[in-house]
Amino acid sequence: MNNPQPGKLEISYHPLMEYGAAWELQKEHVQAIDAGTGLEQLILLQHPPTYTIGSQNHPEHLLLSGEQLKEQGIALFEIDRGGDITYHGPGQLVGYPLLKLGEDGRVDLHGYLRRLEAVIIDYLASCGIEGDRKPGYTGVWVGDQKICAIGVKFNRSKSRRGFITSHGFAFNISAGIGGRGFQGIIPCGIAEYGVTSLEECTGRPMEPEQVSEELIPYFLQHFPYKVINPANPHA
Repeated sequence: MNNPQPGKLEISYHPLMEYGAAWELQKEHVQAIDAGTGLEQLILLQHPPTYTIGSQNHPEHLLLSGEQLKEQGIALFEIDRGGDITYHGPGQLVGYPLLKLGEDGRVDLHGYLRRLEAVIIDYLASCGIEGDRKPGYTGVWVGDQKICAIGVKFNRSKSRRGFITSHGFAFNISAGIGGRGFQGIIPCGIAEYGVTSLEECTGRPMEPEQVSEELIPYFLQHFPYKVINPANPHA
């Protein structure tokens, strides 16, 4: 039996995009992928300072008032991904894989989350860092500190069996990002553990754009697609 041909994937990088615009972009791509008029996507970007509250919706995990959010210039969105509250901001690499799952009738939603975690774990290993999963939690950890949060939505396809993924991962790159943004929340509702960043773990200056380039081969190891724009993934 012949192996199925890999699907086509478009990869793009955006240095800074407002959260609301990125959310709308995801919805547009999901609709196009479902309709068969658009390609599957890996969108890599950074956001301005933003808190997002997922479907678990624990407003008590936001420690700042509306006035404090305004003073600090932090946007707030209640969104449709899984999970609790988290922070996005400059110095963090956010990835939105918009992929078709389960067209063959086999849907492993938990397996998809584990594969996303494996992308980050393998990349960390290439940097000499031991990243791991923590039982009972989603995301990637270095010891007792989370370095990458993961929260996704599985959009049920209207035109075929299966789902199309949206939202994704938030990988802390720059040192100090935990203090800047995470101190105003209980990240992911987990009070007993902290957050860290790639710079803090390596002791080397790291830029999200550089990491986005280096991360792509690890993504393609776990999600074997044919990239249609390999010469210019950073549009």
